[in-house]
Amino acid sequence: MKVGVVIFPGSNCDQDAMDAFTRQFGCETVKLWHKDHDLQGCDLIFLPGGFSYGDYLRSGAIARFSPIMQNVIEFASAGGLVWGVCNGFQILCESHLLPGALLHNENQKFNCKNVYIKPVTQKSLITGLLDLNKAYKIPVAHGEGRFYCDEPVLAALKENNQILFTYCNEQGNASEESNPNGSLENIAGICNLGRNVFGMMPHPERAVDSELYNTDGRLIFESILSSSVVL
Repeated sequence: MKVGVVIFPGSNCDQDAMDAFTRQFGCETVKLWHKDHDLQGCDLIFLPGGFSYGDYLRSGAIARFSPIMQNVIEFASAGGLVWGVCNGFQILCESHLLPGALLHNENQKFNCKNVYIKPVTQKSLITGLLDLNKAYKIPVAHGEGRFYCDEPVLAALKENNQILFTYCNEQGNASEESNPNGSLENIAGICNLGRNVFGMMPHPERAVDSELYNTDGRLIFESILSSSVVL
């Protein structure tokens, strides 16, 4: 699988993603500059974390208008795989490729720590290999990670099995204490109705290397890169 990592002014997790895809999983990986229009024949587009355009206005609000996002939106609309992490998730919501919004953390602080997330469904390319009964330790680093949507959107997310991950404790139980940002119903990640666009706040690309003492993110990568995942 050929992977394109989009780089915006202020992206700072792009190299983490490049290293994960290339060194850990052997993918052909290219950098896609935000001013370009060529997706270079990639099979998967990855929107990394960071502070695109300094997070002015709202996180992701300006990046949504970067020239390359026109092509990313067209790519996703045609069924292409798009994965956004942290700021990438914010950009996907601002681009209306995913529903809802990411608001300021409930504690009004930047949260940077390991948290636990639990997959809600195996019916997605990004969770297909995960154990629904296991809590995965994945880092977060964000100031605007509180997922919010209105009641009709939340009902649709549930009805269509679009909630991918929820925050939980080490035992896999969701609680107010295990929610790092006040996210609605502990939601940590969702997909679109077509199940080809994925967004999550935690950073699995920072949890794929034993030298970092955390490999819980590996199965998330292996899921989306695997041809054995059946929806």
